[in-house]
Amino acid sequence: MNGVTSTAPISLDTAAALALAMTDLAIAAGNAILAVDHRRAETSGKHDGSPVTEADLAADTIIVDGLRRLRPDIPVISEERVAGEVAGEPGKELFFIVDPLDGTREFLTGHDDYTVNVALVADGRPLIGVVGAPALGLLWRGVVGRGAERIALSAPGKAETIRTRPRPADRWVAAVSRSHLDSRTDAFIRARPGAVRQSIGSALKFCRIAEGSADIYPRLSPISEWDIAAGHAVVEAAGGAVTDSHGAPLRFSARPGNYIVPEFIVWGRPDGA
Repeated sequence: MNGVTSTAPISLDTAAALALAMTDLAIAAGNAILAVDHRRAETSGKHDGSPVTEADLAADTIIVDGLRRLRPDIPVISEERVAGEVAGEPGKELFFIVDPLDGTREFLTGHDDYTVNVALVADGRPLIGVVGAPALGLLWRGVVGRGAERIALSAPGKAETIRTRPRPADRWVAAVSRSHLDSRTDAFIRARPGAVRQSIGSALKFCRIAEGSADIYPRLSPISEWDIAAGHAVVEAAGGAVTDSHGAPLRFSARPGNYIVPEFIVWGRPDGA
């Protein structure tokens, strides 16, 4: 695999081996989600009003326990246990960051575009990303500096190398959230002639850009680090870029109590930023 250069504090060989192990955990978590009937799933509300289901919790247990066995020296941050273990010095430590079921509302309403997100952040930048879409039977993974792949879960031993595409000169695809389209994002897209909107749930938007079926994904409103870290790594490994609205790269610090990214734009190719 080939991709942009990484300056992470672990070797790319180590990162590639970790990506394989993280893939196995994401697949197992996806299978646990599929085993839950969304129509009968036990559901409760979080402090922010968002839902959490037995599927979220089952996937969380599989991934977090698995990562702790795999690398007990690396802290794990999961959306479902943000009050627990966190990374050390902000922006410096290696840490895993997990959203065990991104798109719980999509899952509950029977849509298939929810994902399992597992990432490793190094020096404030996502280095490894694994995004599984169990209901679609697909998984995307990337190591920045090694490249990105798409895997059909019916044949997990076979991986297809993916790359972002140059943005078309006229008609181009803007991936947008089905549930969280805000006024700033709407205005950003309206200001760019030729944009065709594609509504997609969860971190799947990153994957569509990484594989070259979409061109840009703006989100100019706050979102949590665990929602985007895995997709961020996959896109950058595939040749894309993730910036703020001024073109600056994002920094992931996972400070206790502050996991918010104010805004971001995903570009299929950095020269579009």
